Order: sequence, then structure tokens, then C-alpha cells
Amino acid sequence: MKKGYILVFLAASMWGSLGIFAKLLYGFNLSSFTIVFYRVFLALLLLLPYNLFRGGFTIGRKKLKFYALYGFFSIFLFYTLYFYTVKISSVSVAVLLLYTAPIYSTLMGYYLFKEPITEKKALALGMVITGVLLVVDLSGSRVTPLAVALGLLTGVTYALYGILAKFAVRTERPEEALFYTLAFGMLFLVPFTNFKVPLESVPYLFALAFFPTFLGYIFYNHALREVEVSRASIVATVEPVVALILAFVIFRETLTPRQLIGAALIIGGSVIIHATESREIEITEEPN
Repeated sequence: MKKGYILVFLAASMWGSLGIFAKLLYGFNLSSFTIVFYRVFLALLLLLPYNLFRGGFTIGRKKLKFYALYGFFSIFLFYTLYFYTVKISSVSVAVLLLYTAPIYSTLMGYYLFKEPITEKKALALGMVITGVLLVVDLSGSRVTPLAVALGLLTGVTYALYGILAKFAVRTERPEEALFYTLAFGMLFLVPFTNFKVPLESVPYLFALAFFPTFLGYIFYNHALREVEVSRASIVATVEPVVALILAFVIFRETLTPRQLIGAALIIGGSVIIHATESREIEITEEPN
């Protein structure tokens, strides 16, 4: 097995811990905005020397408006919505609703980039939608209409995250693009943040910034030197599986048989869409 696939697996596994850290930090009575702010702030402290060592900062002023927009959607909205959905529902439900993103990315690809919706993509979309209907049991005490709405909206922002990322890394180094995105996202978070946090929460905040944010990104970035982005995205779908396992082990969160079937459909649909995109890229890159 290529080392790149192992690095993608490790990165995705770290991303799967995001909801776990959020749940633990809510135990210190921190708000979603405060948790996200310190996640971003501490990650920036780690990325600053990393960028300086890797070649400094080269992005010009003309690109700053783009990164301000990117930071608003992919950091301020995405991170905050995801963490708040965890707070009002559960790690399991939040991560599964997050993985409705392929629905929106496929539809946005169709309307924005004229990417065709193939039979496989249509099948995958049907699987994801059916999976959501099975996972979302509004009669359950943990899943409220607000949690469902915010969870689905998180999926939208996650899809936007991926689409904007394609533009962000066309000419810039990924680590530099990430730095600017986090920096602008942090600026949007400042007005809503309570900067006073319990001392006991600091190790958890640092771990949140280091493992799923800084180190997860470093692993993924290095993996892309050996593995195509489209293939890496397939391996990265291990993220919700890891999140579900950790939620069960740490918080004893469980899913009903119906929700487990829904989870399998959502994850399976996501894998099919990424696999289809991978195949489309291969065909496009074949010599005529």
C-alpha cells in the first residue's frame, strides 16, 4: 500500500475526532464561536513558522477578497455550524448530516460547471437522500428540526469549502492558502468570541488545533504527492466511520438499526460519487 493512502487515512481519522473535541469542550461551558476561534487561532500559530520555513508568503492583495469570502464560508460558517449541530444533537447525527455534502457539490457542479449527472451519480444522490431520511428520526429526543436544518446547512458549507478550495490552490501553495483562509475566518469570529476560557480547557483546545487541524492537513497535503486528489477523497470517507466509532466508545452514542442503514447509505453514496469523479478525471486525462 502506498504511504500516501496511509497518510490520507490518518488525516481523515483525525478529522473524525472534530465532533469528539467539540463535545468535550462543551463540558467547559464554551460557546461554539469560542471553540472555533481558539481552534483557528492556535492552528495559525502553528502554521506561521511552517509557512515561513516552506517559502514564506507570496499571495498578493488582489487575492485577499477571495480569501475573505473563502474564510467566511469555510471557516466561520462551516466550523461554527458543525460544532453547534454537535451541541444540539450528537456527534453521530452531525457527522452524517455533514456528509450530505456530495448532494450539493454534485448539483453545484451541474449548474456552475456544467458537469453531467451520470446514472451512477444519480444513484448515489438517491442513496444519500434515502440515508438522511433514515438517520433523521424527528421523533427521537436528540434530533430536532433545528438540528436537522443546521446539519444540512453544514453540508452545504462543506460542499462550498471543497469547490472554493479548487480555486484556492490553483496557483498558491496549499499551506499558504490555508493560512489566509483561517486568518480571515478568525476575523469573522472575533466579535462573537468570549476570550476567557478555563485553564483546564486549554489542553483540549490545543489538541483540537494540532491534531485534526494542523497535523491532519499536513498529512493530507503530503499524501497528495503520491495519491490523486480524487482517489484521496474516496479514502477520506473513513472520516464519518471514525467519528461514529469514537462517539460510541467515548460517549456511548448509539444509532438505531434504521439509522445504521441510513449511515451506510450516506457513506456509500459519498464513496460512489468520489469514485465516479475519479474515473471522470482519468478519462479526461487520457491522451486522445
